[in-house]
Amino acid sequence: MSRFLTPHAAALPSTVPFTGPEALERRTGVPFRARLGANESLFGPSPRAVAAMQAAATGAWMYGDPENHDLKQTLAAHHGVTPAHVAVGPGIDGLLGLVCRLVLEPGTPVVTSLGAYPTFNFHVAGYGGVLTRVPYRGDHEDPEALLDAALSGGAKLIYFANPDNPMGSHHPASVVEEMVANLPAHSLLILDEAYADLAPEGTVPVIAADHPQVIRMRTFSKGYGLAGARVGYAITNPDLALAFDKVRDHFGMSRISQAGALAALQDQDWLKAVQARTIAARERLAAIAKANGLRPLPSATNFVTVDCGRDGDHARKVLAELGKIGVFIRMPGVAPLDRCIRISLGDDRALDVLEESLPPALRAAG
Repeated sequence: MSRFLTPHAAALPSTVPFTGPEALERRTGVPFRARLGANESLFGPSPRAVAAMQAAATGAWMYGDPENHDLKQTLAAHHGVTPAHVAVGPGIDGLLGLVCRLVLEPGTPVVTSLGAYPTFNFHVAGYGGVLTRVPYRGDHEDPEALLDAALSGGAKLIYFANPDNPMGSHHPASVVEEMVANLPAHSLLILDEAYADLAPEGTVPVIAADHPQVIRMRTFSKGYGLAGARVGYAITNPDLALAFDKVRDHFGMSRISQAGALAALQDQDWLKAVQARTIAARERLAAIAKANGLRPLPSATNFVTVDCGRDGDHARKVLAELGKIGVFIRMPGVAPLDRCIRISLGDDRALDVLEESLPPALRAAG
């Protein structure tokens, strides 16, 4: 069938950025006792969101509102912008693909960080963009290096996440604001704020919604606990927001997902409770790591990245041994970040399993 593909599509690897826990379970025959690898919220969604989705399920024979009207209105009010500044899509992953489709042509230069969220790279490759990847500075993405690379290479797109995945680190708002103030005139910044709902105070920058060079991306997958509903949104100037309508799947958002996201957004008390539980779980997970001689990195997210103290080969052994005994985690993909493993925060039951499993996994990994 490859004879029907474009030469570019035929040359792409047949791969996806992540292997899902379900695929790993099928491959090994070992069911996971603790699902701590995908940065989902084990605290779950608001009961109001669940009730709204259950009620919407009876109308699943109907397409969702192609304009996402009610959700866009409520998101705009929540963020103090107009509905014209908001674009809704199937998670940040889907929105990243739409941006790449809108902006990139074969050979278009793009800048990201070496080891940052790989789904963006997947979309860039799919549309023929040419990636420059700059190293982290320690455990943080390096805004100055990203800007320098964009300026010298003429990058049309810059991808920067704050807080960051996979390291869990973050920059204060002032650093991001300075980055935005120094954007090259030819560059559009994708500011991925997937974890902003769980970040410390002072992380979220003040950026005018009308800024012509910034697209901010948010999701209901983390703090709101709706990863499986696939709801993300972008906040940007109205011209860019409207451009999404040129290429998006207009019936891509289900009625059930729309209803769940709308109800979740209207239950800020649940989000506050999740934020408190997140802080407590960070502290417990960090304590588990320290008790086993490992170094937990400071986290502004719903996961803790743990330095295993050696190299990537050793960290991969630790990850594999945890998988053998039913604990699903992931790790950064490139050196020197791959000296670490990344463990999503869990409820007490999941963290009990981790606490029990980590010592034998470390012994087996040597």
